[in-house]
Amino acid sequence: MSKDLGDQDLRVLWRQGRVPTIFKPNKPLPVLVKLPFAQGNLEWLRDGRKSKPKWNSRYKAWEIPTAWFDSVIKLALRRFNEIYVIQLYREQQKCAPACWNAQGFHCECSCMGENHGGGDPGGSWYEVSDTYAVSWGVQRYSCRHLRKK
Repeated sequence: MSKDLGDQDLRVLWRQGRVPTIFKPNKPLPVLVKLPFAQGNLEWLRDGRKSKPKWNSRYKAWEIPTAWFDSVIKLALRRFNEIYVIQLYREQQKCAPACWNAQGFHCECSCMGENHGGGDPGGSWYEVSDTYAVSWGVQRYSCRHLRKK
């Protein structure tokens, strides 16, 4: 389930400490990962990679490279069975087969991740092409609550 977030919603979600949260802002800002406190979080998040996550004391979260986005979500789902994913989407972008057939977790279309990677949703969708070009709307943050099946 996805939700369009305002600033206050973001703050409340970020401050909760029970469910891991990954926040992907616009580049060049780093991806932030907030985890429930546990010894060994640094090494667990690092997952054998050469580079190390950097602690951001202002946000009480780990900074990770954007390239780690998908793998950290998968790690969190294995360890915690759920994760909040906060990222930008564009209000006017439409959903398309490129989203339905996606392999990763990054989604910017107006479905806010509801159809992402789930295959053809059927119903009343009219497919124009694999990608559907429209004018870009205002960017907003959305949150997906992913749970392990």
